[in-house]
Amino acid sequence: YGGMGLDFSYSIAVAEELGSIRCGGIPMAIGVQAGMATPALTRFGSDELKKQFLVPTIAGDFVACLGISEAGAGSDVANIKTTAVRKGDEYVVNGGKMWTTSGCQADWMCLLANTSDGPPHRNKSLICLPMNLPGVHVAKKIDKLGMRSSDTAQIFFEDVRVPSKNLIGEEGKGFTYQMLQFQEERLWGAATVLTPLETIIQETVDYTRQRKAFDRSILHNQAVHFRLAELATEVELLRSLLYRTVARYVEGNDVTKFASMAKLKAGRLAREVTDSCLQFWGGMGFTSEVLVSRFYRDLRLVSIGGGTDETMLSIICKHMETLPSK
Repeated sequence: YGGMGLDFSYSIAVAEELGSIRCGGIPMAIGVQAGMATPALTRFGSDELKKQFLVPTIAGDFVACLGISEAGAGSDVANIKTTAVRKGDEYVVNGGKMWTTSGCQADWMCLLANTSDGPPHRNKSLICLPMNLPGVHVAKKIDKLGMRSSDTAQIFFEDVRVPSKNLIGEEGKGFTYQMLQFQEERLWGAATVLTPLETIIQETVDYTRQRKAFDRSILHNQAVHFRLAELATEVELLRSLLYRTVARYVEGNDVTKFASMAKLKAGRLAREVTDSCLQFWGGMGFTSEVLVSRFYRDLRLVSIGGGTDETMLSIICKHMETLPSK
């Protein structure tokens, strides 16, 4: 289908390198394309569906978006209300999606919708929905605190008719497919923060070395250079957890617990590093002229998007309860 057929570790290498871009919006948009909207289609989609949607997406001719979150259901995926009712050889879609990355420019959406009235974990399906169909309304581009170079849309569906052949895999398996897709999304998110955090720490070292207060450099204060050493250590610990998790994932293991741990740590560390470093920049850190203030805004999303910190903690707790007692 035009891809290189490499294992997931290469995606993580790309994600980590994309962290060299001096903003969060571009790596996130590429991540949606490569690791959030397409894994389920790649794994479970029909050959015809892959040729129609995956081939042009890999080639860069199509922009993809992921339609999961709704105004009343963010991390609570089981509670989504959007419906796709089967009528003949079509699904009729009604409802709406919120906080959809690349939604204003997307050519198609990997849509999660309720296709039956069954139990919430078994009544959902993933559908490839072309965004140019009648009844698809991009209501607005959302104004955000950070990630401002990435368009984020609110979208409504009004009797949108989608061919039933656009179903990804089996009907009713959408929740399961999406949970698998989330693992790659969360690992990608953890990988993209590593380089920005290293960059922020190094730039803070350089700035505090040359910035003086009370006749000596800021960096000369033990509280400052000890804190920066602690933060650098935390970043390396996150990298080790990420690499271990990816290695297990490539071997075919269930990494739900470790991926959730990496995502949790990435979000919290992104907040901790950017906040601590911004403080050491003083008044300059509160301006838009320096990178630390941009990442202070952009990386705040890591603790929210793709499952909040609180959701990650719940997942980790559930997996801890299943561990055998020693």
